[in-house]
Amino acid sequence: ASAAAGAQRAAAATPAPRDKSRTDGYKVQRSDREWAYVLSGAQYNVLRQGGTERPNSSILVNEKRKGTFSCAGCGTPLYSSETKFNSGTGWPSFG
Repeated sequence: ASAAAGAQRAAAATPAPRDKSRTDGYKVQRSDREWAYVLSGAQYNVLRQGGTERPNSSILVNEKRKGTFSCAGCGTPLYSSETKFNSGTGWPSFG
């Protein structure tokens, strides 16, 4: 019983961790209003609201130019065009 009481006291003495925001740790910080201004409606839906594009609706599905695909929100390089392949899913795929 005394071990359980000691554990309760130790837990009570430990400060609760700060609630983490879903944007903590990201280099680019913007308000929702700013994101809505800098992103297209479709980009905002995918990047900020967890949405997805309909299959075969992205202009990137048939993109053939060489280069690097970057994040529309922060500009971080994500994928090289050399790793892009047709997965048959209707979305751009990278290996």
